Amino acid sequence: MATTITLNRKLLHALFDVAAITFIYFIPAISHMLSFPLYLLEPMRIVLILALVHTHKINALVLAATLPFFTFLVSGHPVLPKAILISAELVLNVVLFFAIANSVKSKFVAILSSIILSKLAYYVAKYLLIQTAVLHMGLVSTSLWIQGATTLAFSIYVAVFFRKSLK
Repeated sequence: MATTITLNRKLLHALFDVAAITFIYFIPAISHMLSFPLYLLEPMRIVLILALVHTHKINALVLAATLPFFTFLVSGHPVLPKAILISAELVLNVVLFFAIANSVKSKFVAILSSIILSKLAYYVAKYLLIQTAVLHMGLVSTSLWIQGATTLAFSIYVAVFFRKSLK
């Protein structure tokens, strides 16, 4: 019985990963079809949040570390230094979430704090890369209002899921 559950869980995680990669791969086409720039909704963080909630820590870390490189390899976007930066931010987000979740009771506080802290680290690193001419772009490409709204939405989703799973 335990073997069946483990195999089913592994299969579900593998299916999740395939769906996540497919979703990220088709973001440009979906954005074009919807006439809405989906990248504003932080699709990689959406995948990361879903992985945190519905799979396990290692899977979330692997996706966080690899999705930016996957998009770089298939589309050339983001440029390699920014892909490295995004990957580092997402990995930091996962690490911080689990570290904070171990010390506070509220998953809402844990995810909200981890997103904000990882974004702060991202912007400090991005600023340094811009100042050293490694990156040639503006510091903020997605409105801070949109980032705040998506961060709040992701945090509410995590809080609601964990509250339901405790019942």
